[in-house]
Amino acid sequence: MSHAQVDVSEIHWLMDMFQTVDVGLVVLNCDYRIQVWNGFMENHSGLTPRQVRDRYLFDLFSEIDEDWLRRKCDPVLLLKNRAFTIWEQRPYIFKFRNYRPITGSAEYMYQNSTIFPLTDTRGKVTHLCFIIYDVTDVAVSRLELESMNGRLRQLTKIDFLTGLFNRGHWEENLLQEFKRLQRYNHQSTLLMCDIDHFKRINDTYGHAAGDEVIRAVADAVRSNLRATDIAGRYGGEEYAILLVDTNIEQAACLAERLRQSVEQLKINYNSQQLGATISVGLAQHDKNMTEHRQWIEAADKGLYQSKAAGRNKVTCHRFDEVTG
Repeated sequence: MSHAQVDVSEIHWLMDMFQTVDVGLVVLNCDYRIQVWNGFMENHSGLTPRQVRDRYLFDLFSEIDEDWLRRKCDPVLLLKNRAFTIWEQRPYIFKFRNYRPITGSAEYMYQNSTIFPLTDTRGKVTHLCFIIYDVTDVAVSRLELESMNGRLRQLTKIDFLTGLFNRGHWEENLLQEFKRLQRYNHQSTLLMCDIDHFKRINDTYGHAAGDEVIRAVADAVRSNLRATDIAGRYGGEEYAILLVDTNIEQAACLAERLRQSVEQLKINYNSQQLGATISVGLAQHDKNMTEHRQWIEAADKGLYQSKAAGRNKVTCHRFDEVTG
């Protein structure tokens, strides 16, 4: 076999590999006009090499951020350095639809890419070569895992029945606020409340009815919250609300509004209409408190006083009354 025949044979299988390899291969000249376009790019874009030859890249693919890509390629052209893009920073260069059945949840193909310089015999950079990798499987798996972990983290914070923070997470927030107030001269107030005669509701209508009442009161709590307030389910039928940067007079107005909202509830259960009321206790943070549990105890004192006074009331309690 002659050298010419060997060269032709090598070129043939090289071209065959170039067309069938499962990565995108694109070569641009320094004016960003397409010179080479392999089978992967043709299959995913629907454009043949003849259709794209000498076309300006950014005219054909308007989704590409031209300023960003030129900044990415400048070091490749000027310094002969390689450049890389990863899907975490930018999902794709070429917006191709995703056709893989395993990763069908992804609308578009996630891509990593390598960009490197091609030089002539004198070492001058004349072209840019892009290698495009389809990393949709990896990206979707990572995103699903992160989403699942995010949901799990959220579930550890939320009370299932009410959708409010659970006691553990709510108390963490209270502790953080307590530490902040110990350092700075701010005013925040703690509100504790529970549903009056809740055992009677359970005994009369059943625990499912009790759950409906708990949910309805939680909705009333949520509807009366401001953006900065932090509400949680503290116990079975007991709720706690941290009113940040709120003095006790302001908090008393919010508490009274909440009390009235609950009093007006009409809770439908098994063709019956149930009602509910709450007793509320308030305590403002005091510099003499040494731990956050003293704040909870002070608000609880107000709650107990509301119950002792006949329930369905709001009572403000001062810390010095706890220690005095």
